[in-house]
Amino acid sequence: MPDEILKGEKEAAPQVLNTQPLPQNTPITRLIVMKSERQMWAYNQDKLVKIYPISLGKSPIGHKQFEGDKKTPEGIYRINERNPNSAYHKNLGISYPNAEDKAYAKSQGKSPGGLIKIHGLPNKFVNIGRQHLRQDWTDGCIAVTNEEIDELFNAVVHNAEIDIRP
Repeated sequence: MPDEILKGEKEAAPQVLNTQPLPQNTPITRLIVMKSERQMWAYNQDKLVKIYPISLGKSPIGHKQFEGDKKTPEGIYRINERNPNSAYHKNLGISYPNAEDKAYAKSQGKSPGGLIKIHGLPNKFVNIGRQHLRQDWTDGCIAVTNEEIDELFNAVVHNAEIDIRP
């Protein structure tokens, strides 16, 4: 997406950053994660429909390279699985690592890691709600509230693109 288009989207962004529910029966076909802004933008085709505040991996700057580095990946991936029985309420799987991620980690003699998800809150801390946004706390995943993951779980189409940016 050209930067000038993104600039126009940024100007419209405050209007959709809210706690209002996603309009019913609105499919989400693409997600853009702005790590530095701790936001995830949800699109139906080319229309920005909602912005979710997020928490990231404990070491949020930079691209995930190795298992255990606590980084959230950067790049274009896909939402490739769903788990309704997660230890973090529910989750959507992200297709990390891709072939490039695997090749780099192998060249360094390490594992790229995996199991990167968009997920809700830990089942044992379900009542913390938006307080989870006070710090980055995951092992490399993208965290939202349980209400938000319920919404995303139902609305994100299988194989939707997720573009994770610095």
